[in-house]
Amino acid sequence: MPPVVTPDVRERAAKIKLVLMDVDGVLTDGKYFHVPNPAGGLFEVKLFDSQDGIALQWLYRTGIKTGLISGRDAQATAERARSSHMTYCYMGNTEKLPIFHEILADSGLTPDQIAYLGDDLTDAILMKRVGLAVAVGNATPEVKGCAHYVTKAVGGSGALREATEVILDAQGQWEGILRHYEVIA
Repeated sequence: MPPVVTPDVRERAAKIKLVLMDVDGVLTDGKYFHVPNPAGGLFEVKLFDSQDGIALQWLYRTGIKTGLISGRDAQATAERARSSHMTYCYMGNTEKLPIFHEILADSGLTPDQIAYLGDDLTDAILMKRVGLAVAVGNATPEVKGCAHYVTKAVGGSGALREATEVILDAQGQWEGILRHYEVIA
C-alpha cells in the first residue's frame, strides 16, 4: 500500500518522468567498506537494498527514466546503474547543479518532470529545483526542510521503493504492479 501523501505531493508525483538520486545515504546506508583485492590494492563494497532494486525495475518498465549523481566514484555504483537500466550515471561529482543542467538539456524535460532523492547538503541545491524533492528518513534537517516528501524509510532501507510507490500510485500505475504479482485481481 503506497503511503498516504498530501494532494500537493500527489500532483507533483503525477508529472514525474525522471527520478534522479544520490547514492551514498539514499541507495545505501552511507557506509562503504574497503576490501583487499586479491590482485592487489583495495576495492569498495556497498550494500544496496533489494526493495529499492525492484523499484528501479518498476520505474524502468513503466517508462520512467532513472539516474544517479554521486559524490563518490565506485565500481559498485556503476554496476547498480547498469543493472538497473539507469539512463544517467554521474559519479565523483559533489557539485551537482551543472550535471542537473546537462541532464535537463539532454532529456528535454522540465524541472517539474523530475524527482530527486537526497540525504545531505550537497543534494539541497537540486531539491530546490525539481518538481518532487524527496528526503530519505534519516536525511539532515536542512535537507528535510527542502523536501516536498520525507520517506519513513531511511537511506539504504527502501526509501527509493517508498518514493516509487508514491510516484506510480499518483500516475495510476501502482494497481498494475499489484495485478502483475497477483496481489489483487
